[in-house]
Amino acid sequence: MPLTPEEPQIHERAQGPRATPTAGHAAPTPRPVPGPRPVPGPRSAATPRPGRPGPGPARPAAPPAQRSHASAGQPQAPARENAAAKPQIQLIPAPVDGALAAAEEAVDLLLDSGRAPGDVLVLTTGEQHPWATHELSFGEASYWAQQDAREDVFFADGSAVARAQARPVVVVAVNGAEDSAASVVRSARERATALLVVCGDPERVDSVLGAGV
Repeated sequence: MPLTPEEPQIHERAQGPRATPTAGHAAPTPRPVPGPRPVPGPRSAATPRPGRPGPGPARPAAPPAQRSHASAGQPQAPARENAAAKPQIQLIPAPVDGALAAAEEAVDLLLDSGRAPGDVLVLTTGEQHPWATHELSFGEASYWAQQDAREDVFFADGSAVARAQARPVVVVAVNGAEDSAASVVRSARERATALLVVCGDPERVDSVLGAGV
């Protein structure tokens, strides 16, 4: 059955290439790939850890009131969230090679609408997000410690979904691994307490989640 979400809607700008911004809407911040991996050596407090990949300064951790400039079509933070209730589900149609970009755009819209970065978990079923690859280069201990800190959006590979903690919003990029994608999407639904956003082929995702919506 078709997925018909009732809660926050991700605008169609999240589907594929980003649209040209219209009057009154700021253009989404491009999300860059991390720079060259630093030469291994002792880390100190004076050496800051790179944030999420992006050109220029990292996204400021402004409070929700300062980030709240949502408009029609952008996701709205639910007024109440009940961990025992099923999350609202949104599907963003995207091809395999465009699912990750669609997921990144969805995250930008969620943050711009007032969602705290620590509320969002992003899972990939295929190629890992560049942020996760970069942070894992410093070791798994420091990588997973960032999930526990809950200070920013956390990106994880679908194969590690068992270690992913529940968060209000879970975004899944169905960007490969056809044999395990269905399992990742189902697990993501269990970890989303308010909203599950799935970026991928509509028919495939509907076949996985349709019966449970």
